[in-house]
Amino acid sequence: MAGNSQRRGRRLTPKAGAPKGSGGKNKDSLAGRGRTLPADERPWHKAYSGTEKLPQRTAWKQDKERRAAAEEGRAPKIGQPGTKDTTWGKGSRAGVPLKGGSKGKAPGRSGPRVAPGRKANPAKDSPELLVGRNPVLESLRAQVPATALYTAQGIDVDDRIKEIVRTAADRGIAILEVGRAELDRMTGGVLHQGVGLQVPPFAYEPFEDLVAASLEQAAPLLVALDGVTDPRNLGAVIRSAAAFGAQGVFVPERRAAGITATAWRTSAGAAARVPVAQVTNLTRSLKACKDAGFVVVGLDADGETDLYDLEAAVGPLVVVVGSEGRGLSRLVGETCDLTVSIPMVSDVESLNASVAAAVTLAEVARRRAVEL
Repeated sequence: MAGNSQRRGRRLTPKAGAPKGSGGKNKDSLAGRGRTLPADERPWHKAYSGTEKLPQRTAWKQDKERRAAAEEGRAPKIGQPGTKDTTWGKGSRAGVPLKGGSKGKAPGRSGPRVAPGRKANPAKDSPELLVGRNPVLESLRAQVPATALYTAQGIDVDDRIKEIVRTAADRGIAILEVGRAELDRMTGGVLHQGVGLQVPPFAYEPFEDLVAASLEQAAPLLVALDGVTDPRNLGAVIRSAAAFGAQGVFVPERRAAGITATAWRTSAGAAARVPVAQVTNLTRSLKACKDAGFVVVGLDADGETDLYDLEAAVGPLVVVVGSEGRGLSRLVGETCDLTVSIPMVSDVESLNASVAAAVTLAEVARRRAVEL
């Protein structure tokens, strides 16, 4: 009987072995695509500053950011289209990435073409520029720390400008006169009314020092914010904390508002009197407060305890305020010793985060005054 070597259709050549290394049909996916594009070179990013045509969607993003910045009295975080050359040189082949990563230059190009990617996080210690005559004047009146005052050459001098310059000079703030075009560049084109105030980065208090200093008081009281992202709400809470005797406020480092120029202005200078700490993990920090003897109370519309029945208000207390939309997060809610609701007579679903904090702190202050 004939063996397999005699069968019809038998293989006459050896089988191909497994591909070696990173070859094969997927080898192109392993090719280097160059460095990450910075935001000002991405046509779809609001920070785009290239010379190529500005997409309609990007123009809409930049216009939206300008309006928001003007409302908050700060410099807009946008690019300046047309100020950065992002085009290829003569004889370049657009759209073809370099092989083997970002090293070297392709023939006919003025520089290496880079692949799109994510923008690096901005430095946390960079100063902010507060603009607009009313915001700048209010900030100076509120004793907001400042390092420099910028005024545009040839501006119309009214009573507000006179007071701004006089107040800045009295406080020893450097006053710099710059061209209007330069001030436009510094503010990103937002309506600045010829004046800008440079605010330094905020100096946060160490969390351990915040807790220790509070426990030294006769009635320890701290406020914690769980995911509050609006700096105006943060500033308003700090102002309420100062008004009703809280010794400090602490907030998460990520996914939460920090002390910006907007928060400074909203706090009406209270941020200079009330210590503020940033914590890496809010749940862990609340547990540390509990271990130190605090009762942790979370504000919740469906809370188990009525605010007016909060007997723990007279002892060491931490009031936790939830975010503007979702309220307390699950882990934070589980960490709280109890949740408190604010009684309301209308059909309003909930109060603004800063308003809820103010109402709660006022009731805590009232109960403590009665006990004394």
